[in-house]
Amino acid sequence: MKRRDFITLLGGAAAAWPIAARAQQQALPLIGFLHTQSAEQFPEFLDAFRRGLGESGFVEHRNLAIDYRWAKGNYDLLPSLAAELIRRQVAVIATGGGAVSAQAAKAGTSSIPIVFVSGGAPIQLGLVASLHRPGGNVTGVSPFVNVLGAKRLELLQDLVPSAKDFGVVLNPRHPEGQKTADDVLAAARSLGRSVYVVTAASDREIDEAFAELAKRRVGAVLVATDPFFTTKRDQILALTMRYSLPAIYDTREYAVAGGLMSYGSSIPDAYRLMGVYVAKILKGAVPADLPVEQPTKFELVINLKTAKALGLSVTDKLLVAADELIE
Repeated sequence: MKRRDFITLLGGAAAAWPIAARAQQQALPLIGFLHTQSAEQFPEFLDAFRRGLGESGFVEHRNLAIDYRWAKGNYDLLPSLAAELIRRQVAVIATGGGAVSAQAAKAGTSSIPIVFVSGGAPIQLGLVASLHRPGGNVTGVSPFVNVLGAKRLELLQDLVPSAKDFGVVLNPRHPEGQKTADDVLAAARSLGRSVYVVTAASDREIDEAFAELAKRRVGAVLVATDPFFTTKRDQILALTMRYSLPAIYDTREYAVAGGLMSYGSSIPDAYRLMGVYVAKILKGAVPADLPVEQPTKFELVINLKTAKALGLSVTDKLLVAADELIE
């Protein structure tokens, strides 16, 4: 072979290497991640999701690609964000931040597998036909968060027995908001207490809602499950302290950040389980055959420092029942 021919051949091979590398990158499994909020607000959930994928050997940037779409609190964007992922022909769509993201994805495709984390009732919300046999292209994890309103009210009553009435803060745009209100109202009637419901879907409305509850002199407050409220956690906690309102929340993160008390499932673990399910589908499992996971372990967390600041005495009953006491 002539030297010039060898150089030409070598040059052609070198030029082909980037093309081959790009082709190898494109061959990585691509999944979509759709969420109602933003990445900065839920880093622990993303870490847990990646841990779930890693349990089956899938590591982002190594043998898996993830295309993220964040609605940043604007639920109206979810259908278009879901459509973008569908156009990219992702292998699976993972949805978080409530049922609304899963509903948007399901409305856009009946063929791409969808794995959700949603605290709402997935059958009633139209996500699956059955918990044991979902029957379509959708399955996921349904932690008991939206269905625990009555239990939270009972715990609040135990901690604040002097409360004659309760306040409930709801996001009117959350699909499970009315059910939470109904559950709490029924529980309040059984306890011989009244409930005053306020709604909020913006920073200003949150301020107004808590001001109204303070004006009404409610004895304690239940903050309903909602991803939007989670993103406004600092604002909500500051308002409860400003107005000296004992409050209970759905997740441990509130109590850790200074909230009085929380009761619910571990949401990070729900995202880990979502990662596990996505990995199973990538390996060939069919969503219709994957039962909806329902974590059954609930955590009661009490912040003793906040209780003291509010002038509350935590009973022995609650101290024994608590899974975690923050001092």
